Amino acid sequence: MSSERPVRTPIEVDPALVAAHPELAVLTLDLPDSDGEPMENEREQFQMLLLRDSLMQYWHGRQDFYVAGNMFVYYSTEQAHQILAEMAEPTRPRRAFRGPDLFVIFNVDGSFRRQKWVVWDEEGRYPDVIFEFLSPSTRRVDQTTKKALYERTFKTREYYWYDPFDPREFQGWRLDPDTGYQAMTPDPRGWLWSPSLHLWIGRWEGTYLSDPATWLRFYDPHSQLVLTSQETAEAERARAEAAEQRAAAAEAEVARLRAELARLQGER
Repeated sequence: MSSERPVRTPIEVDPALVAAHPELAVLTLDLPDSDGEPMENEREQFQMLLLRDSLMQYWHGRQDFYVAGNMFVYYSTEQAHQILAEMAEPTRPRRAFRGPDLFVIFNVDGSFRRQKWVVWDEEGRYPDVIFEFLSPSTRRVDQTTKKALYERTFKTREYYWYDPFDPREFQGWRLDPDTGYQAMTPDPRGWLWSPSLHLWIGRWEGTYLSDPATWLRFYDPHSQLVLTSQETAEAERARAEAAEQRAAAAEAEVARLRAELARLQGER
């Protein structure tokens, strides 16, 4: 995995100013963790959980990254104040909220969980990789407004979108410092290679949380499926059971050979 930190444009709030301006800490505390709106459909939520769980399992034991799903990202005081104004008026449209369906950030302290990601509280760190799962109500925003935000403000290295109900709708974008987002080219399998994650990203047909569908999954550099925590536990249990069966079979064979030897000695 690449650990190189991408070049970022300055954010509105310089992290070094937070200590000198306690009002920023107060502002952070006032910011909501949720707008009360769930993800549009269950499969979209399942897709997010599937990718998040498999990444957490694959990098188990590491604490130099942070992965989150459906979490708000606060990137400027202007946006933060807009959100507070929107929350103060229940009927006002929620236009300033920005919560990627899934994002990954490297070179941060991943030893504890956050309720929200506040850029000026995190040394100016933005998401390095973002996934959005398309739905009828979010498709246009995901492919235009959010794409532009991730490209120009977040400077997110890689951006992917996927439609859990239409597996053909899978696209990845890689940031070029000079020209912006460039569409990634899939391999013959239809997979995309993520230089940041150092993993393949491709479709997988199977059942997750009792929902049979075509899911987006991670594959390691050797094209092996990256397992979820449950799949890993099941694989370990299967290996243990197979080892027990082999041991039992070997013990039975030893007993048979001893019995046969005793029989032959008795016939002498």
